Amino acid sequence: MSTASQRGLAVITGAAGVLGTRIAERLAADGHDLLLVDLDRAVALTAERIAAASSRRAVACVADLTSAEGAEAVARSAGEEGGNVALLVNNAGITRDGRIGDMQERDFAAVIDVNLTAAMRLTFALERLLADGSVVLNMSSRASLGNFGQANYVASKSGLVGLTRALALRWAPRVRVNAVAPSLIDTPMAHSMPEHVLEKVVSRIPAGRIGMPDDVASIVAFLASPEAGYITGQVLVACGGRSIAA
Repeated sequence: MSTASQRGLAVITGAAGVLGTRIAERLAADGHDLLLVDLDRAVALTAERIAAASSRRAVACVADLTSAEGAEAVARSAGEEGGNVALLVNNAGITRDGRIGDMQERDFAAVIDVNLTAAMRLTFALERLLADGSVVLNMSSRASLGNFGQANYVASKSGLVGLTRALALRWAPRVRVNAVAPSLIDTPMAHSMPEHVLEKVVSRIPAGRIGMPDDVASIVAFLASPEAGYITGQVLVACGGRSIAA
């Protein structure tokens, strides 16, 4: 049996977006079959395109992960694809920015629900399908260290760090659990900022550029691989040095 055929099923949430799609493409290239999850029905087109361009199976599951029914729908789909989940990438996320004193409670709750609670909900729905050696990766953010105007986003992403560490202890040594914490990445979410604000943020990154989806996909591929077999309960910050800049 080839190495590629042994990679197993990777479940990726937020897979219709730019970052989720690039992660999926990289994992397919590394030999994973894919279950691509998103609330956006365009995820079906993403799955079709990746399956056609690679030798791997890629299927879509349209699901709302803010409900238990949505998480169970993903678990059923994973079961139909063979029953073992080798990799779960909790990548789905939203923003609802605003000054903390002016932020509506519904906007705070929505971001927590999608970014943090939904990740927890899906992870536990898939627990019975995680085999020995499986990997869970939670997409946190450098923003977990604090960002002006993003109290809800900061809370959700720092919460993912705590969830990562708790699950790593709970499931060791059978399942590895880590978090990836990118800084600003070249996606529509970044470009939703006013252009002058985006330029100012990028100018403060020591690496001298905005992060690219490929940067994050490469980290996900590494942490999912046997080469990262001694890494669990950790947060890999990919921010071009922004977290240490003044």
